[in-house]
Amino acid sequence: MAIQDCCSQPGLRPFEDARADMLGQLDAVAAAELVSLEQALNRVLADDVISPLDVPAFANSAMDGYALRAEDAASDGLELIGTSLAGHPFNDRVGPGQCVRIMTGAALPLGADSVVMQENCESVHNRIHIRGGVRPGQHVRQAAEDLAQGETVFRAGMRINARVLSVLASLGLEQVNVRRPLKVALLSTGDELKRPGELLAPGEIYDSNRIGLAAMLTRLGVDITDYGIIADDPDRIRATFVKAAASHDAVITSGGVSVGDADHTKTVLEEVGRIGFWKLAIKPGKPFAFGHIDQCAFFGLPGNPVSAAVTFHLLVRPALAKLAGEQLAPTVTLQATALMPFNKSPGRMDFQRGRAEPQADGSLGVVPAGSQSSAVFSAMAEANCLLHLEQDRGRVETGETVTLELIDGLYW
Repeated sequence: MAIQDCCSQPGLRPFEDARADMLGQLDAVAAAELVSLEQALNRVLADDVISPLDVPAFANSAMDGYALRAEDAASDGLELIGTSLAGHPFNDRVGPGQCVRIMTGAALPLGADSVVMQENCESVHNRIHIRGGVRPGQHVRQAAEDLAQGETVFRAGMRINARVLSVLASLGLEQVNVRRPLKVALLSTGDELKRPGELLAPGEIYDSNRIGLAAMLTRLGVDITDYGIIADDPDRIRATFVKAAASHDAVITSGGVSVGDADHTKTVLEEVGRIGFWKLAIKPGKPFAFGHIDQCAFFGLPGNPVSAAVTFHLLVRPALAKLAGEQLAPTVTLQATALMPFNKSPGRMDFQRGRAEPQADGSLGVVPAGSQSSAVFSAMAEANCLLHLEQDRGRVETGETVTLELIDGLYW
């Protein structure tokens, strides 16, 4: 029988239940504003985008070659009557036995219905001979083939990336209606913490959580107020929480949410606000606190650096998306084969860090990415995936199937 660790006691809140409860307590708070496309990257659409025009607006050539009527391709040479260039169309009609020299992106002349690539043509005394058959519509991009006027292109709640920006520009839009950036207050608690660059006294460590969390928040396009390191003093913590909550949409802290003598975050939150839940049946990240101070959402992350990063990804990221009005896509998970054992005890859902690699047979294999200790972030930096090991599952043996999500290329 598997032995549960000391943090796997009964009564912890199941992960999916806690996440659903948290999201149910949050509503979009960010108002809309009109911005230029140059300012829209990483913002969240406030309205549906409806295409004001057909894209492309006219039939055009997908190749450099000759525009003609497909039924004339078998003729003994076609009369070349002109040229159609991108931005400089041929304005006459192509009649029977005729063709027009055409470049990629140029408008298809009236009367023509197909394009033959130049490699399949031969020019002899101003007559073009076609090698092979031609089907109607060949190498032609039809009008509205990409988007039709009046079509819904993007739904409200989509986060704008470079690909979305390109589509918006193709519609001729100069401005777009987006949600304003969330205002997020960030701080660390702990007498033992020092800023990088400062000298460490015995028992002190560098505050890495705030740096990492700020980087992840920056990738999400929020406006960050850095409150720095707050000492383990209930009065100072209380004052900081109240001040930050008064002017921000969310407060994110790390440290002080466990049950030690110097862990004041939960107690202070109960005094100045309300707790939605505390302590989850997950590993890493059991001592995670969610609540509100007035209308400001509060997220108390664990102090261990891996726990802070993982709970930010699993819980804070979707919560911020809800506050920002973003429709977050479901997490894509993959099945992989454990190439080594993964130690685990039943009792909590375990998000272990791994390295997934394609195997010779095309399958996906995964091994642990170093130590699974929540205090060892160097192993986290080597990982490219998170394993989702079920709450009731025990040790994973070599050859067993596991579920994982890739994290390379994400905001962290």
